[in-house]
Amino acid sequence: MIKDEPIDNIIYGDTLGVKNAKSKSNNFLPQDGHPDKQFHYMFANPPFGVEWKPEEDFIKDEYESLGFNGRFGAGLPRINDGSLLFLQHMISKMHSSPENGGDGSRIAIVFNGSPLFTGDAGSGESNIRRWIIENDWLDAVIALPDQMFYNTGIFTYIWLVTNKKRLNRQGKVQLIDGTHHFQKMKKSLGNKRNELSPEHITELVRLYGNFEENGISEIKNDGKIENPICSKIFANREFGFLKITVERPLRLNFQVSPERLALLWEQTAFQNLATTKKRKDEKVQQLEILEGENIQTQIIEALQKIDANKLYLSRDEFDKELNQVLKKAGLNLKAPVKKAILSALGAADPEAKICRDSKGNPEPDSNLRDTEIVPLPDDIALPLPLDYGKDTSADELVKLVKEHCQEYLKKEVLPHVPDAWIDFDKTKVGYEIPLNRHFYVYQPPRALDVIEDDIKALESDIMAMLAEIV
Repeated sequence: MIKDEPIDNIIYGDTLGVKNAKSKSNNFLPQDGHPDKQFHYMFANPPFGVEWKPEEDFIKDEYESLGFNGRFGAGLPRINDGSLLFLQHMISKMHSSPENGGDGSRIAIVFNGSPLFTGDAGSGESNIRRWIIENDWLDAVIALPDQMFYNTGIFTYIWLVTNKKRLNRQGKVQLIDGTHHFQKMKKSLGNKRNELSPEHITELVRLYGNFEENGISEIKNDGKIENPICSKIFANREFGFLKITVERPLRLNFQVSPERLALLWEQTAFQNLATTKKRKDEKVQQLEILEGENIQTQIIEALQKIDANKLYLSRDEFDKELNQVLKKAGLNLKAPVKKAILSALGAADPEAKICRDSKGNPEPDSNLRDTEIVPLPDDIALPLPLDYGKDTSADELVKLVKEHCQEYLKKEVLPHVPDAWIDFDKTKVGYEIPLNRHFYVYQPPRALDVIEDDIKALESDIMAMLAEIV
């Protein structure tokens, strides 16, 4: 006879945080009903897509003040979905791994599809996935059929997380496609129309236990027996990638045409010349505005002394001409106004010379900026430093990453845009688990003659129904 656990083990409250009734600032306190306990097995089905706004202050405070000494050191997901917060809480309750003298733990948690891929490289979600995968805790992800839950018809996914993987599973993640393993219920319950039979559960367990690359499963589809691939094995690094920022040089031509000169009046810094910050003295206000309008007029008159028909293909050449006319007009303009003039009178031109900064480096054109997704190098060691770009102890790693990205640039980018370069200060590490993409099977479209026959059949049916009405 199985003995029930004491009812005292069930703790009422918010897992992520609880309001402190004694605090006037409405702060949250940790709601860990078992603060001194770890667990060998943990199971959870947290709410899907529920925001954690009510607990935000407390969670952010724990994240910022405790880091990895708290529960949420890996990162915080977006405010409208706290699913990954629950998983981090469960990981904090794991026993030490066998390598560290403990028993280890196993976790099973049900998610929707969002935690698999939501969040760009460097985001909270991506960093949480990175932390779990690089620490070799993600064991498997099983995709379940849709319409499995009473209150939602979406597809769901079971994550298996553990710090005691078997030797043959270490450094790897298994993805299982169980979306075809279900039977229709005799009577639906809300959105729940599908269920797993004992046979389906046995088959999913078999796929997991066999741990086979391209593992086959037998399913029935419209009365036909099919044998799709339902199990794939990946190395941890295959879910990681580098998001690099590819820059191209800024090339501008300049002309003092009437059309471009009119654009100067739309520049904020130029408009602000004829404004005032004085609020009380109206006479002073009017005087400052008049002075500003006078400066605007002088600037326009000075610019009109430049040949309106001449097109400058070099910013340095135009800047030199501009400085001369401004000096002759006795105008000593501040940097924002000078920048406004160049912005109004300049236009992108692929034939123009490259604009360079004071050190001679090419300036990037933000309109031509692009990003590329680069797989992690095969010989890179995991886990990566959290901020490898600034970690001086990771100089060799930084060198390896740069060489890898430069090779990608050489092969994939430079043949199309030979003046491009990588801004390594913007490089980010990302992780996602594109499960559906890995199990996608291309279905070729039907032949045109088959589609034509279907259309003709439909037309015949429509004409027959119209004939009955007439």
